[in-house]
Amino acid sequence: MRELVKLVCTECGEENYYTTKNKKTTPGRLEMKKYCPRSRTYTVHREKK
Repeated sequence: MRELVKLVCTECGEENYYTTKNKKTTPGRLEMKKYCPRSRTYTVHREKK
């Protein structure tokens, strides 16, 4: 049931992280605050469809 998803930085658009999510319990897009190595700050990363 868990699926691998890419997390994309909202600031620079780079795909920095991969994570898994359960599509049944979280049908919407995943959002996490993660470190972006390009901008060297913590930014919001969203799930890429």
